[in-house]
Amino acid sequence: MTSSVKRSDSPKPPDKAPGLLRSSGVVGAMTMLSRVLGLVRDMVIARYFGAGADADAFFVAFKIPNFLRRLFAEGAFSQAFVPVLSSYRAQESMSEVRRLVNAVSGSLGLVLLGVTLAAVLGAPALTAVFAPGFLDEPVKFELASTMLRITFPYLLLISLTAFAGAILNSYDRFAVPAFTPVLLNLAMIGAAVFLSPVMETPVLALAWGVFIAGALQLFFQLPFLMRLGLLPRPRVDYRHEGVRRVLRLMAPALFGVSVSQINLLLDTVLASLLQTGSVSWLYYSDRLSELPLGVFGVAIATVILPSLSRKHAADSPAQFAATLDWAVRSILLIGVPAALALALLAEPLIATLFHYGEVTDRDVAMSAGSLRAYSAGLLAFMLIKVLAPGFFARQDTRTPVKIGVIAMVANMVFNLALILPLAHVGLALATSLSAWLNTVLLWRGLKKAGAWQSQPGWLRFGGQLLLANGALAAIIVYLNQPVAAWLSMSGLERAWAMAVVVVAGVAVYFVVLVLAGVRVRHFRHR
Repeated sequence: MTSSVKRSDSPKPPDKAPGLLRSSGVVGAMTMLSRVLGLVRDMVIARYFGAGADADAFFVAFKIPNFLRRLFAEGAFSQAFVPVLSSYRAQESMSEVRRLVNAVSGSLGLVLLGVTLAAVLGAPALTAVFAPGFLDEPVKFELASTMLRITFPYLLLISLTAFAGAILNSYDRFAVPAFTPVLLNLAMIGAAVFLSPVMETPVLALAWGVFIAGALQLFFQLPFLMRLGLLPRPRVDYRHEGVRRVLRLMAPALFGVSVSQINLLLDTVLASLLQTGSVSWLYYSDRLSELPLGVFGVAIATVILPSLSRKHAADSPAQFAATLDWAVRSILLIGVPAALALALLAEPLIATLFHYGEVTDRDVAMSAGSLRAYSAGLLAFMLIKVLAPGFFARQDTRTPVKIGVIAMVANMVFNLALILPLAHVGLALATSLSAWLNTVLLWRGLKKAGAWQSQPGWLRFGGQLLLANGALAAIIVYLNQPVAAWLSMSGLERAWAMAVVVVAGVAVYFVVLVLAGVRVRHFRHR
């Protein structure tokens, strides 16, 4: 194909790319809305179902397809597809981009359909694999298997949603994919409140809410793809060069980018062997640690992958390194105080959000223990999100695979060492320790490859962070109250007291940062 044909078939030149800080802010704001509604969703679930056998069964049935969604759709697939799509945008015509989109959608859809049918038919076997502890409780096991048949098609629907979102992100349309998860939370809240009271087995309403949410999220994004002229017309073509490149990158990326998710799933498997409530305690604490991870870590990772891919394609190693450095500093700016706050306010946060209805004082204490353990690894979870794209943007999948295998093996060793003395808290702590190992190895790999080059000002930035976080810890300790006081408050009183602590902490932290010389312009990066 000649260059003249390519020009005539190309879309108009894209608008100037927005700055990474602005794009991260858009994604973060939308994700914040989703995460807040997610906490509301979990509060509703806790109020209606507590932390008993029904809740444990649902969380397993939801976690299996949700884990595979993060592993395949938002993990390996997105990290493999976005660099390939960016390459096609830079080097091929618009018609070739459409051919790629059509071939990937058809090929991906066929695989997902087969996996979904197999999982629905083999739901009891899957439940036995992922929650072997349920085998000793036939009623819980049967309930989890039944709900898995309802929730597993969510994987098909949400994976196609992630495919659509990856296209939109590649064209710097970040807001729509970031808003889409809101629909999941609304659907599940509606199912718990309105559907569960009329069902013979109330918890089944949550499973149907997951299924409905998958369809809503997929159809919500299609009009925006149509506006780009990239609404897929699925065509199965595994011989398409772009499909083959995506598949080659996907296989090793399963380990490289999704190790933390695998580790969390292993926590669920082992927690099912512990006392009833362990799965739910881990779930509630994980949900709280996911708030800063999702709002900031995922937001920054989402916007830097297309940017890094374009810089690599343009052979701009200095800009590539500067973008990675910006991402790491941005993560530290938010991740360090978030981890500190979760550790210091574990019981108050759990009590404020979940101590209603069926959730007992003991549930609060148990969930707070695993929340502190997760908070120890929060910064590592966030750093993994921005370091892994440094490899995938360069289409290097071998190094993350090796690192992922090492981290997974380490996680299992930590699990076995810590589960007996610390029970479910040990599982959470093992996940955090393996995340730190993963982070260090990713950073070392980038540094060795020359992709990571420290930019000036790290010593000063470290001192500013130390001052601000010291002030944050002081104000939290000063305003916090004994656990017994939090548990004795009404829901409204807890919410007000927590709002005071959070607002004061945020204000003190950022005021000290400003006094120490940190400015918004220092984090503007186009």
